Amino acid sequence: MDSPSPIFVAGTGRSGTSRIADIIGEHPRIHRIPMETRFLVDPGGLRDLAEALTSRYDPIVGENALSRLSDFLTVRLPGRRDDRGKTVPELVGEQRYRDAVDRLWAQLTACTFDEPSNPNGFGNAGRLAGPFEPASRRRVLPRYFRDRRELLGILRQLIDTLFGGAAADAGKPAWCEKTPFNLLCMDFLWELVPEATIVHIKRHPVSVLASHLAQPWAPPTVDGMLAYLEPVYDRWLSWRDSTDLTGRRYVEVKAEDLAADWPGQRRALFDQLGVDDFATPSAFEPSRLLHRDDHFDPATRERIERRLGEVIPAMGYAARG
Repeated sequence: MDSPSPIFVAGTGRSGTSRIADIIGEHPRIHRIPMETRFLVDPGGLRDLAEALTSRYDPIVGENALSRLSDFLTVRLPGRRDDRGKTVPELVGEQRYRDAVDRLWAQLTACTFDEPSNPNGFGNAGRLAGPFEPASRRRVLPRYFRDRRELLGILRQLIDTLFGGAAADAGKPAWCEKTPFNLLCMDFLWELVPEATIVHIKRHPVSVLASHLAQPWAPPTVDGMLAYLEPVYDRWLSWRDSTDLTGRRYVEVKAEDLAADWPGQRRALFDQLGVDDFATPSAFEPSRLLHRDDHFDPATRERIERRLGEVIPAMGYAARG
């Protein structure tokens, strides 16, 4: 088969995104970026920057977007470690990462300058500047991209350098990146990497809710989780119903189907990804999914299903009762 396309994995979270990304990365032709990089779609990342330097541009909006991206790439990512103690720069190559970020900064800025401090107070609500206040602060004037495609080309170079370089280091021709809320950013991801395949893994919404309840970063109550998930499903379904996916590399799978017939589903998945079948060391196992089935008493489950309304059938599931 030809070289596979880059892959983005998407889902609601707690739907099997990590599992399927790990398994895809076990294929000898696909390298999984082994940590959620997040700088593509999270606030302050490339998606926000693309708007700030094009359709939303003014010098203040652009400078703010560059400042947030600088913080993301030079503070947050180098300071966030995965469960093995690794950072994103370490996982894609530290020198490669530094060089790519330096090159990106130069391509996005028109000029930099020093703004002198006001002796009557500089950013301190009118208070007099103290003896230890800086004499000036560094400012940046961002570039304005009339042609959005030029900016996207620059951002694509960053992706190719970091993700493509990491895949090449692993001896593989393609990469796979997983961030759950890629789910709500597919238009941007395809704009950035038009040939990418997006793998959307689904799971029964009630099980998704139950699994979120066990996470320390999620709302701890059923009502809180409904408030968290309902807009996610609403946004996704609204987008899907208004989008023509003809010609797009889009793969939609259910975690339950993968667990019920892993060998058959694996063959179908790899075929859709443009690679030969491969007996991966890992698999989807029913026991990892079914333990959520009895998480709620019947009355609570009925209330959840009633609140989710048309979401459950729209995602391709039946109410379990």
